[in-house]
Amino acid sequence: MTAETLYNYYMEKHTKTVVTGISGGVDSAVAALLLKQQGYDVIGLFMNNWEENDADGACTSAEDWADAQSAAAKIGIPVYSVNFAKEYYERVFSHFLSEYKAGRTPNPDVLCNREIKFDEFARYARELGADYIATGHYCDITHDAEYNGKRVTRLLRAADTAKDQTYFLNQVRDGQLDNVLFPLGKLRKPEVRAIAESYGLTSVAKKKDSTGVCFIGERNFKKFLSSYLPAKPGPITDEEGNILGTHDGLMYYTLGQRRGLGIGGHKGYAAERWFVIRKDISSNTLIVSCGEDDRLLSSSLKAASLNFIGGAPEIGITFACTAKTRYRQPDQACSVTVNPDGTADVVFDVPQRAITPGQYVVFYDDNRCMGGGVIL
Repeated sequence: MTAETLYNYYMEKHTKTVVTGISGGVDSAVAALLLKQQGYDVIGLFMNNWEENDADGACTSAEDWADAQSAAAKIGIPVYSVNFAKEYYERVFSHFLSEYKAGRTPNPDVLCNREIKFDEFARYARELGADYIATGHYCDITHDAEYNGKRVTRLLRAADTAKDQTYFLNQVRDGQLDNVLFPLGKLRKPEVRAIAESYGLTSVAKKKDSTGVCFIGERNFKKFLSSYLPAKPGPITDEEGNILGTHDGLMYYTLGQRRGLGIGGHKGYAAERWFVIRKDISSNTLIVSCGEDDRLLSSSLKAASLNFIGGAPEIGITFACTAKTRYRQPDQACSVTVNPDGTADVVFDVPQRAITPGQYVVFYDDNRCMGGGVIL
């Protein structure tokens, strides 16, 4: 063999294939570009997980698919579309509906990551011959940490703490993170947009970030939810049971909510805004208070459906860490005890406002996401 032939043979033999999610947004496009520049054989995979039009009658996935194709062509990688709408409905959206029906406030983005992006997507990627899978999440990862003498994978916060998405990955299981790459882990959002601009990814460089429910997008939430769950109006009362008004359906309200209660001022009460303190499912009653919101403060919570990444703590042993009970919340110091029944008791150093059943508590050890659980 000539030196050139040997080189080409070596490169071809040892090239690793990465199947990366391409959503039609700037983050996934730049992630694919960076992987291509690092020498990987990159294949883009676009997921169509929701088939209904938005409130304006537009099919947003069609626009995203066009942007994904444009970005992939510019990068020079193939991109394929795959439909997981059935799996998404059965494994994510149906749970979303059942939680609202039970009066809780779910976070479908967390389940979407575990059930679709790191399960169905990963399975399909392996069928395409992937050595690795990748996404445009803002988080980092290490595959060579040690725990109890074993090599483990650990999920780390992104360099861009304002965009860090480890909260939404707290339920992804250890094995699902094997052979996963997060190319944006050490970048900040302005840098990502600058890279897109400099490489001519015009279809996505200035595209606004996606918001709303995972894969469903922005909607008139009340109208959207009522098309799947029948609304059941009922009384709004104070803590003594005095009726103050009528709610449109308990599923539309969450702990601490102040807007949209429609009860205004009432004689004999403080001239301050009302806020939700509890939902009584059995009587279909929304319970509110006004004045100081210390009724919403809690020093502790109980969580279930626990998932630990990169090593689980011993049962019955209390450990110190920080935690978030909602995405944008700053880290809160706490102590955690994992119980034999699979639940965890979390005690905060400082009482927390509006801890909401159905949401997730996510644990951190400095920049490492340890995992989390559903708040009971």
